Amino acid sequence: MLRFAFRVSVYFAALMGAAVGSSQCARAQDDIVSEVASVEESLTAAFNAADVDAIVNAFLPDGELIDESGLLHRGQEELRELFSQYFAKFPGATLSLQIDSIRKVGDHIAIEEGTRYLTAGDSAFAQVRYIATLSKQDGKWKLASIREFDDQPSPTSGDRLQALAWLVGDWVSESAELAVRISYRWDEDKNFLIGKFHATRGGQVVLKTEQRIGWDPLTGKVRSWLFDSDGGFGGGIWTPTEDGWVIKSESTEASGTVGFATVLYRQLDDDRYQMLGTNRLIGNEMAEDFDVTVTRAPPKPTRSGVPAKD
Repeated sequence: MLRFAFRVSVYFAALMGAAVGSSQCARAQDDIVSEVASVEESLTAAFNAADVDAIVNAFLPDGELIDESGLLHRGQEELRELFSQYFAKFPGATLSLQIDSIRKVGDHIAIEEGTRYLTAGDSAFAQVRYIATLSKQDGKWKLASIREFDDQPSPTSGDRLQALAWLVGDWVSESAELAVRISYRWDEDKNFLIGKFHATRGGQVVLKTEQRIGWDPLTGKVRSWLFDSDGGFGGGIWTPTEDGWVIKSESTEASGTVGFATVLYRQLDDDRYQMLGTNRLIGNEMAEDFDVTVTRAPPKPTRSGVPAKD
């Protein structure tokens, strides 16, 4: 989990104290800023060097860290275990920080707020807002508490469907009995995938179906809805696996017959995918499994001989 709550780093921002009524107050505020910044600079260097002992020693013995998920890690023993596990999982992680404010509360307490940034590897990145409480004891500032809040926008429904973006395009599946043309497109807002199925037998239209694939925030899963031209309808829950996407589906035919099936969508390559149906129950009878390979349709020719673009 990249967004652990151990994002201690150097303060690069120039800190401005609150408005003060005298030059003495201004100097006192500047002293606090300088002292806290010095602590954080040393702490950042320790973090980027993966020096767990130095990081933990920056906290009070009963210091605590609460990550953006609300998990509490209290005391130096728990913090040492937390940082050790993190550096083992994400070696070479680097951190930076932007401070928005620092203010003194009483004679020995300082509150700071800002944003922490973490980079691990080539592309892993996390950003969190934080509030830190520091206590000055025996002339030294120590971290009493760090509380972090997720500062990254939640993925959109379309973002959550990107793992299925390979479906976009035109496809065909033909057998001796049935020919099916399939088309997938993003909807206008790119939050749903729209699939259209056109099945013919002997040149005659057998069935037309429209499918909508989207993200269900209540279940935290991809969900699809099917609507047949004859009045039937259905839907399914999609679960990603190592083999592909497993869909637990159910349908209601125009006659009222209810069916259930498990369908696997497996991408074979850029131009082929497999649909494998198992555990099919139609009404009170078990139906045979099916195994269909769907192939990407060639571009439609034009009068100029140049393939048409969608």
